[in-house]
Amino acid sequence: MSQIDLSLLPQTTELTPTRRLYIGGRDLTSISEEFGTPSFIYDEAHLAANFQNAVRIFGGGVAYATKAFLCKAVARLAYECGMSLDVSTGGEYSVSRAAGVPASKLVLHGNNKSRTEVMRAVSEGVQWIVLDSFDDLALVTSVAEHLNAHPKVLVRINPGVEVHTHRFNSTGNRVSKFGFPLWTGDAERVVSMVQRSEWLELEGLHIHVGSLVFSIDTFLAALNSVTDFVRAVDAAVFVVGGGLGVRYLNYDEAPTFDEWSTAILIRCKEAGIRGRVLAEPGRSMVASTAVTIYTVGSVTVKGDHTYVAVDGGMSDNPRPLLYESGYEAFLVHDPLAERDLRVNIVGRHCEQGDTIIRDGLVPSSISIGDVICTPVTGAYGYTMASNYNRMARPPVIWVSDGQARPVVRRETLEDMLACDVD
Repeated sequence: MSQIDLSLLPQTTELTPTRRLYIGGRDLTSISEEFGTPSFIYDEAHLAANFQNAVRIFGGGVAYATKAFLCKAVARLAYECGMSLDVSTGGEYSVSRAAGVPASKLVLHGNNKSRTEVMRAVSEGVQWIVLDSFDDLALVTSVAEHLNAHPKVLVRINPGVEVHTHRFNSTGNRVSKFGFPLWTGDAERVVSMVQRSEWLELEGLHIHVGSLVFSIDTFLAALNSVTDFVRAVDAAVFVVGGGLGVRYLNYDEAPTFDEWSTAILIRCKEAGIRGRVLAEPGRSMVASTAVTIYTVGSVTVKGDHTYVAVDGGMSDNPRPLLYESGYEAFLVHDPLAERDLRVNIVGRHCEQGDTIIRDGLVPSSISIGDVICTPVTGAYGYTMASNYNRMARPPVIWVSDGQARPVVRRETLEDMLACDVD
């Protein structure tokens, strides 16, 4: 299919008879004129619907994995929709608290937590802390004793299974830095230690096998590898993590969140797991709720390749460089134009790897000044953005009911100089 598949775009997307594209009741052309490019544009109603659906399926305690996309506005919305929030650093914790999220709705993750982070989490009373190593166990125990507190904890199990995803996204195999290995007996030992602890309360177990996984069977295989252990421990909570893949390209296929969660809940019930089954979805909550818009600065032919250079790049979307991720693109002023020209869409950074789309399709009419759009950029775009080459990070624009508003403003040169001391 050479035309863009509009089902990749956010839920409120509408295309008028004159081919003007609207998201949240605002057309992308007017948004680009008002807020400039590059810009991240999020469908607020789509975000809320995803959060509410996760709570409907899993119930209270299900946590949004904030590393996928975090700012005060999204933290506040997730909480208002009933979700807890999974945070893994003091920064993510602080942003969530600044948004008005109570500590009791925060889940503290991380494989190398600082004493300061754990002190704050325990003293403020987080939902629970996920233990990742024996050093982590010692730290949390020490802080609990110091504060005379009894925090609830989950033990993260590494099941030692391979999943079909990029090697950097695989977190449940035998070379992962995360969790207590099940196959060495460490998982059993740490559970016993926590159960005997006078300071910690074992709330449950946790697994996370990886990210951008497209096969439900992969998740079920991971569950099968730990169900005997989970059933034996018989804790109150079993968290299955997240990692569900989403469609980025026209031809991608991915399970829906409902299909994924239903399969997991059924399998856990069949396995005789009596505790509450929860999840920590991230990408599947936010990826398809946003698009990024850019302005074309040059279209050049160099040998057998055509390069379309835009005013963003690896500083606002490093995923193609890190994970060889693919995206689609289309012209904002003519979304359904036939895409008959094969190009590389590149950024303006001084790096050969600064490519947003490699060997992609755009209309041959593309020219300087055109605004192009890449869908499915709501996860790991803004949250992984950088100031490489001293590029200012784009704004985050939320659209809803015909209104567009920045929830994160565009950075300025003054912002980037603010931390310099000389």
